[in-house]
Amino acid sequence: MFRKHHLIEILLISSLLTTASAAIARDQSESASPKVGVGAQYDTTHVYVAPEDVDKFVVSFIATFGGQSTKQVVATVTPTPSSTTSQLLQTPVGTVSLFGFKTPIPYPFGAERTGYLVTDMDEAIKVAKESGADVLVASFPDPIGRDAVIQWPGGVNMQLYWHTTKPSYAAFEAIPENRVYVSPERADDFTRSFLRFSHGKVVSDDAHAAGVEIGRAKDTFRRIRIESAFGKITVFVTDGHLPYPYGRELTGYEVKDLQGTLTKAKASGATVLVEPYTSDGRSEAMVQFPGGYIAEVHATLPK
Repeated sequence: MFRKHHLIEILLISSLLTTASAAIARDQSESASPKVGVGAQYDTTHVYVAPEDVDKFVVSFIATFGGQSTKQVVATVTPTPSSTTSQLLQTPVGTVSLFGFKTPIPYPFGAERTGYLVTDMDEAIKVAKESGADVLVASFPDPIGRDAVIQWPGGVNMQLYWHTTKPSYAAFEAIPENRVYVSPERADDFTRSFLRFSHGKVVSDDAHAAGVEIGRAKDTFRRIRIESAFGKITVFVTDGHLPYPYGRELTGYEVKDLQGTLTKAKASGATVLVEPYTSDGRSEAMVQFPGGYIAEVHATLPK
């Protein structure tokens, strides 16, 4: 009897999630909002480290993933007085905007996880607000364009960029994933809002993803994967009972050779926090780079 009721419960939950995903997709498809995304290669993870850790982070990150860094500058990148070193680390599998603040960091900077380049700042803010986002920091000028900070349902902060001179970057060899943790109460709101803003699509919505992916091997959780012009987002829908370091990572990087990448990471000063495990057709690990930045690294398993 228990097994029968358990099976019925699973089928009911799966049916409800399928219905929810269909409704979210319908809401998104009915939106007539303009497309403001540029491309995944123009989206960056925002990494804040202490000034004394900047160079160590750059050496380790580039040694691990390849690529190069732009020239380091000292600038004010906030609307109120501040000073930070700033540089862009461009690798084949993801880009980092690296900041080493020499002054206290003005609120709410440091809490945003990513920066998304948009085609038009005013239009992007308008669409974000219509899609359900709050504007935490109104648009302001920076040395190369304009910025704003928005917050999605569920408390996910992102920065929007617009550049005075249009940039031109090569496409990634593998598009990184923005890893977002939200509560069950806000997961559908976040997904619906972001889809409307990004004109993206739900690639998968798994009600029973393996708990090993959040450090809880005996449990399951809901995992939503989204793709859009802004790249990939993986939404982890959890009760917040997360063992360290899950929930602390901002981005997942796809590499061809996971063990080889981890070897390079350790040799360059990074620490492997979670040794490789297998789930959902890929091998995954967690790495902490000098300065404290934590990243998920994964490789797709042969089929």
